[in-house]
Amino acid sequence: MGETLTPQLRAAMTRRQFFRRSTAGIAIGIPALATLLTGDGFAADAATDPQTGGLVGLPHFPPKAKRVIFLHQSGAPSQIELFDYKPNLVKLQGTELPDSVRQGQRITGMTSGQSSFPVAPSIFKFDQYGKSGTWISELLPYHTKIVDDITVIKTVYSEAINHDPAITFFQTGFQQPGRPSMGSWASYGLGSENQNLPAFVVMLSQANALNPDQPLFSRLWGSGFLPSRYQGVKFRASGDPVLYLSNPPGVTATTRRRMLDGIAKLNRLLAEKYADPEIDTRVAQYEMAYRMQTSVPDLMDLSKERESTFELYGPESRKPGTYAANCLLARRLAERGVRFIQLYHRGWDQHNDLPRDIALQCKGVDQPSAGLVLDLKQRGMLDDTLVIWAGEFGRTVYCQGKLTATNYGRDHHPRCFAIWMAGGGVQRGLTIGKTDDYCYNILEDPVHIHDLQATILHCLGIDHTKLTYKFQGRYFRLTDVGGFVVKKALAGA
Repeated sequence: MGETLTPQLRAAMTRRQFFRRSTAGIAIGIPALATLLTGDGFAADAATDPQTGGLVGLPHFPPKAKRVIFLHQSGAPSQIELFDYKPNLVKLQGTELPDSVRQGQRITGMTSGQSSFPVAPSIFKFDQYGKSGTWISELLPYHTKIVDDITVIKTVYSEAINHDPAITFFQTGFQQPGRPSMGSWASYGLGSENQNLPAFVVMLSQANALNPDQPLFSRLWGSGFLPSRYQGVKFRASGDPVLYLSNPPGVTATTRRRMLDGIAKLNRLLAEKYADPEIDTRVAQYEMAYRMQTSVPDLMDLSKERESTFELYGPESRKPGTYAANCLLARRLAERGVRFIQLYHRGWDQHNDLPRDIALQCKGVDQPSAGLVLDLKQRGMLDDTLVIWAGEFGRTVYCQGKLTATNYGRDHHPRCFAIWMAGGGVQRGLTIGKTDDYCYNILEDPVHIHDLQATILHCLGIDHTKLTYKFQGRYFRLTDVGGFVVKKALAGA
């Protein structure tokens, strides 16, 4: 018989750990153990590259992008006000949305009780810009400078109609919590080019709009069932960028080093005893935090940035925690080899007073978003950096609440919405997709959320069907059981 297990050890052990330690009985001996750790049982941990921490054998093919900067506009911007120009709606103002257009599609509980669904055209002007002739709203004057560097996709669609499942779906490929985020999948597959910074960094900024904004949860950048070392690291706007990064008073760097060495020895003993991979993750994260004590202060020090750079991103780029400052930091993170940089900007949930609030939001994000693309381009980094600007769904053509000549609101609309992509691996100066005259249904080139995720991974050199992780007897992937690469969006297509 093997050693006697204490109640504490028995309670803490996983099934895999139990079979590793057990020597009792032929039925659960070496043959059974081999079956459990490979093949159709619980898969053995995949081999990792010691240089990057990513999987051996990845990327699957030469990547066009080395890194991703995802500018998530939380709350869902209105495509009708920004990118999908519908001039004929002016003639239809106040008329009822035809049943033939809605086709019985579900709507949220916030407007399901309305007796009328009056059409609300945008009050903002559009014009065509650049060699591409891309239609851009007057709300985004700085975007007119990058239209020939971006691909606008007007026909993205989601399966979720409310914020939490929709943003969870966009970031993890599944509407229910518990799956790894997109950045975690990229970190797991490719690792990081810089061992002194996390592979996946997250930054949040608050709304410019006046109406209340949607909450954001840390599980949106969580690692789900992947080992926790692949979760995103959130940088804060004030104090230590990362909590508890600085040594407390009286603790020197030498003392911290000795402390970590001692803790590592204890954790190695625990790892041998429990065979828990999370213990190894804990040791690795302690070491990463130690290295970040040097790398993060250098990252956050903007004193060496040129005045012209601040002018490019706008006046708020000097103010920590703003969207503009986060865009500038995103470029600095990209320069340092961080694999996936995720920005969340709140405030786009405009059920009422949309003209006022969307103007405030655009004033806060227009210049920094365009400035980021221009900054990457002038530094020669846009060719291998993929930038995505997107919300979790779109907005209805019909008005939520009272419609007037100057004011209206819009409800959630997952059937079609607009995003843009720029940089590594995607075409420039292109518009993809066509919606109907009411901006309600897709007529050409539908792009599912899983399609978009597959395309992002493709730009990173990853076949989305092959980046998998076995959990509870099933191989999971970011795109679940769907997803097709949007080849029309790819450079050289």
